[in-house]
Amino acid sequence: MARTRATDYDDKRRAILDRSAELFAEHGYDRASMSKIAEACGVSKANLYHYYRDKEELLFDVIRFHLEELLEVVEAADRPDLSPEDRLKELVAALLEAYRDADAQHNVQINGMRLLPADRQGELKSVERELVKIFSDAVAGVAPQLKGTKLLKPVTMSLFGMINWHYLWFKSTGEVTRADYAALVSQLIVDGTRNLHAEPAASSRRASAAE
Repeated sequence: MARTRATDYDDKRRAILDRSAELFAEHGYDRASMSKIAEACGVSKANLYHYYRDKEELLFDVIRFHLEELLEVVEAADRPDLSPEDRLKELVAALLEAYRDADAQHNVQINGMRLLPADRQGELKSVERELVKIFSDAVAGVAPQLKGTKLLKPVTMSLFGMINWHYLWFKSTGEVTRADYAALVSQLIVDGTRNLHAEPAASSRRASAAE
C-alpha cells in the first residue's frame, strides 16, 4: 500500500527547500550534505529522504520553485496596455520585489544551475527564457528601433544584470528603496537606448532576402 501523504507535506517540503537554499548559498553545494541539511531542517535524515531522494533533486527544486515564482509574479505584473516606459518600470519593480527575502534562492540560481545535468538545466533555462522574453518585449517597447536587431538581446541582458546583482550591495535600510531602484534602472534603459541604432539581426536579413 502506498504511503499516505501528510496534509502538511507541501509546507514541510517548502521549508526544506528554503533552508537548503540558505545552506547552499552560505556553504556551497558541495559542502552542504544531506546530513547537514536534515540537521538544519530539524528532521531526521530518513525523513528528509521521504521528501527528496538526493541533493541534486533538492538543488533542482530550489531553483525551479524560485524561477516559477518569479515568472508568475512578472506575468501578473505585465501590463502591455500601459505606456512603454510605465510597463517596463512595473516589470522591473515586480521582479525586484519578488527578490525580497529570496537572496539565498537567487544566489543558488546564479551559481548552482551549472552543477545540474544538461537535461535539468534545460528545463530551468526554458523558464528563464520566458522571463527574458517578457522583458525583451518591454525593452523593444521603449526602444522600438532595436526590435529585430542584434542589440535587443544585449540590452535586455544588461537590464537583467542591473537587477540580478543588486543583492550584492542593496540594503533594505539604505537610502535607496526598491521602488527608487526600479525607477532608476528603467530610466537608464529608456535614456540609454534613445540613440542606439543597429542593423537588423542576421536572421532577419536572411528572411528579408528570401521574401
